[in-house]
Amino acid sequence: MASIVLKLAMAVISILLLGPLVGGLLSGTDRFLSARMQRRQGPPVLQPFYDISKFFQKKAYIVNGLQHFLVVGHLLFLMLSIGIIYAGQDILLSVFSLTLAEMMLCLAAFSASAPYSNMSAQREMLQMACAEPILLLLCIGLYLSSGSFLVKDIIRCDLPAIVKTPGIFFAFLIVLPIELRKSPFDVSTSHHAHQEMVKGVTTDISGSVLGIVELSEWYELFLMVTLTGLFFICSNPVSLVYAILAALIVLFGLTLCDNVFPRVRWERMLAFTWGTTLVAGGGNMLILMLLDK
Repeated sequence: MASIVLKLAMAVISILLLGPLVGGLLSGTDRFLSARMQRRQGPPVLQPFYDISKFFQKKAYIVNGLQHFLVVGHLLFLMLSIGIIYAGQDILLSVFSLTLAEMMLCLAAFSASAPYSNMSAQREMLQMACAEPILLLLCIGLYLSSGSFLVKDIIRCDLPAIVKTPGIFFAFLIVLPIELRKSPFDVSTSHHAHQEMVKGVTTDISGSVLGIVELSEWYELFLMVTLTGLFFICSNPVSLVYAILAALIVLFGLTLCDNVFPRVRWERMLAFTWGTTLVAGGGNMLILMLLDK
């Protein structure tokens, strides 16, 4: 028993060390593809790693001690969320941990007591209200398709979850731009500083603390890729290849949307995401419940 726990702990630690590497490479690829879509040369794929090394070398002008504490909490809860999934445990706990991580970032922005940070934090909470319903439906849909909330049981099913939950997967794709802060739903912050909120929730964060936020974004990107792959993984080992391909296609689609669609107002974002959640996600879940009877 002790050896199994030790192996599981080592596997989770390895994933947590691998997460930033994968997230950084995906972030660099996203920037490279965005530049090519705009007919620019663009930065190298490894540019995010150069940037974050600069952040940690610079002095952080911390507004207050609470801000640093909350940013670190944001990172730790994201790591916990990933660890829960790769340990094969309850996916609901992973989503709740993700919610706590996002709330920590909102509180860090509120603690700055600055106009841009406060307005961006309010928008961030609004984005959470848009995304949380479908994240909960995702957990319920995976439960209805597999009979368990445990990730280790979900990936042992004979059929991938996407076969039974296409509507929930579609609704999840709609809220991915919110979680990854991409157009058309990057109303609180973005990867570019040319919007009306300047840099959003990270406007008053600098230096090494900003490096922690950047590292957290890589973990969050890795988490979203993992959740996307869960819809395609089953007991067949080949399904892992399909999951990776599906995640890469989804990320390419998000990059394309980020360069094609303009930012929408929060009212339209709220109506569109909740409408999609109700129609696609709720309808899919209703059909699954009726089929189980």
